Amino acid sequence: MTAAALAVITAAIFLWSLVAAWVQRADLTAPIVFLALGALLHATLGAPDIEAHAIKLLTEVTLVWVLFSDASAVRLHAFRRDIGLYGRLLGLGLPLTVVAGWLLAWALLPGQDLWFALLIGAALAPTDAALGSAVITSTAVPAKIRRMLNVESGLNDGIVTPVVVLAIAGAASHETGAGHALIELLTGIAVGLAVGLLAGWLLNHAQRQGWVARDVAGPAVLALALLLYVLALVADGNGFVAAFVGGLAFGNVAGKRREEDVRYVEQTGDLVSQLVWLLFGATVFPIIEDAVGWELALYAVLSLTALRMIPVALVLIGSRLSRATVLFVGWFVLTIVAAVKANSGEHYRYPFSLRLIK
Repeated sequence: MTAAALAVITAAIFLWSLVAAWVQRADLTAPIVFLALGALLHATLGAPDIEAHAIKLLTEVTLVWVLFSDASAVRLHAFRRDIGLYGRLLGLGLPLTVVAGWLLAWALLPGQDLWFALLIGAALAPTDAALGSAVITSTAVPAKIRRMLNVESGLNDGIVTPVVVLAIAGAASHETGAGHALIELLTGIAVGLAVGLLAGWLLNHAQRQGWVARDVAGPAVLALALLLYVLALVADGNGFVAAFVGGLAFGNVAGKRREEDVRYVEQTGDLVSQLVWLLFGATVFPIIEDAVGWELALYAVLSLTALRMIPVALVLIGSRLSRATVLFVGWFVLTIVAAVKANSGEHYRYPFSLRLIK
C-alpha cells in the first residue's frame, strides 16, 4: 500500500468521527460511506496493494468482535422468553429462505447446476451481524426486535454452514463434508459456552476482589473474543459460533461492569469495520463492474427482499407480532445496508415508522 493510499484511509476514518452524526441524518451509514470511499480510492489511486489473505483475516477478526459484543448484550431471561420466535426464524424461516434462494438461482442464473445453485442460496440466506450493528445497537429499535435480530444474525451462519459445505462437496462430486460441518457447529457452541462462562466468572471475581485495573479490562475482553475464535479453530470448531455463544455466556456472568468492558470491544470492532468496508469497496467494485448481467442483478434484488421477507412473514404467522414488526424483521437485510436514525432520533426512515412497532 502506498503512503498516499494509507493517508487517505486514515484521514477518512478520522474525518468520519467528526461528521458521523451529521452524515447519518442524511440516511448514510458507515458501510455505505466507506464502500463509496473505497471505490473512489480505487478510481483515483488504484486498488490498495494488500494480499487477499490479509483482507480475509481482517474481516474475520472484525466479525468476531462484532458477534461477541452484540451477543454479550443479550440477557438470558429475555432469550428464554422469546425462544419460540428464535425457533421460528432459525428453524423454519432460514431453511425456507435457503430453499427459495436455491430454486431461484437454479432457474434464473444460466449454466448453474443444482449444487452450485444450492451454494448460492445457502451462502446468501444468513443476515450479517456486522452490517446490522446500526439496527441492533440502536435504542430507537424496540429491545425485543433487537434481541430477535441479534440472535438470528449471530447463529444463522453456523446453522447454514453444513448446507454450504454439502453444496461445495456436491459441486465437487464428493459426498462427505456436511457431517463434519455439523460437528464444527456443535464444537463451536461447546467452546464458546465453556470459555465464556469461565472467563466471565473469573473477571467478575477479580473485579470484586479489586484485582482488575480498569484501564486494561477493555483490552482483556477484546483479547477474550479472539481467544474464543482461536480456541474453536484449534478444536476444529466454528470460531464465529464460538465468539457469539461465548459473548452470550460472558455477558450474563461477568458482573456489573461488563457493559463498560464490552464497550471497548464494540468501539474497536466499529473502527476496524470501517477499514474493512473501505478495502472492500476498493477491491470488489472493479471486479464486479463488468460481470453483472440482468439475471444476477435481479437475483440480488430478490435475495435482499422477497426471498427473505416472504419466509419470515410465513413463519411469524400466529406469533402475535404486528404486521409492521414482521415487515421490519423481514426487511432486515435491506435495513442493514441503509439503517440510520432520522433527525429526531426516535425512528428510522424505512417504508414505515418504527413507532408503529413500539
